[in-house]
Amino acid sequence: MVSTSPTYHIPVLANAVRDWAAGGRRAVDATLGGGGHAAILVAAGADVLGIDRDPAAIEAAQARLGGDGIRYLTAAYGAPDALAFVHAFRPDRILLDLGLSSHQVDTAERGFTFRPGAPLDMRMTPGEGPSARDVLNSWPEERLAEAFADYGDERHARGLAREVVRRRLRAPFAVSDDFVNAIRAKLGPRSGPGDFARLFQALRIAVNGEFEQLAAALPAFRDALVPGGRLGVITYHSGEDRIVKHLFREWARECICPPRQPICTCRGRPLGRVLTKKPIVADAAEVAENIRARSAQFRAFETGEEEGRRAKA
Repeated sequence: MVSTSPTYHIPVLANAVRDWAAGGRRAVDATLGGGGHAAILVAAGADVLGIDRDPAAIEAAQARLGGDGIRYLTAAYGAPDALAFVHAFRPDRILLDLGLSSHQVDTAERGFTFRPGAPLDMRMTPGEGPSARDVLNSWPEERLAEAFADYGDERHARGLAREVVRRRLRAPFAVSDDFVNAIRAKLGPRSGPGDFARLFQALRIAVNGEFEQLAAALPAFRDALVPGGRLGVITYHSGEDRIVKHLFREWARECICPPRQPICTCRGRPLGRVLTKKPIVADAAEVAENIRARSAQFRAFETGEEEGRRAKA
């Protein structure tokens, strides 16, 4: 029996995911976390493939869900081996929840928090690749500024990047306080938790290459779906949502040729249809229960019959 107790994190937009999953028989939860959404998919009657790059998340999901009706893969969802596994699984539902789990945020040693004394780590896969500390101590000013502007919507991105470079010449960044103090030095004494959360999120996105992975993986997931399959994505950042929205809209267009081109030379057909004209968001009751749902947005796309046959071939 699948446990639905939120021992690791509370799944956001559970009702929307439940409705979207209805009728599915083979589902991929590509960001497994603690298994909250996977539990919904299993309860809906689907065989589930759960993917996560964090071994702790896989362990928590296995403890919660067991092995009945679900298999597990430890990998980043955009990694070649994960994409090959998904394609071979022949799913009719693929779900991405791009947020952190509550457990990851609340585990201070993982470095996802700006609470005092937390290490600047932020790697989704522990010990793999550069950490937040490495990014702050080694990236050139221009690259830091681009990350703060693109991922954090920071108006003073260049000044903050300059402040980071100035401070690391005196002492390397090591803990959350170091980055918080750099933010305060540039944004002023009125800066607070909202600014810290926004810029720590920007740093996390840069550390894990999250936007690049999302943009590359979505077309591969679309092609892996069977005819009439559904792809659903929950985002928490305006940049993530733009990537999803623009790709879904482009796939639903019949022609993607330049506007003034006299003859169509593109695919000449839509690849499916957008199921969510506007993103589904959490209501007040859900936000009251789970504050991390306040920025969640859910968008869904359904592949067409012709696209599904092409991908199957």
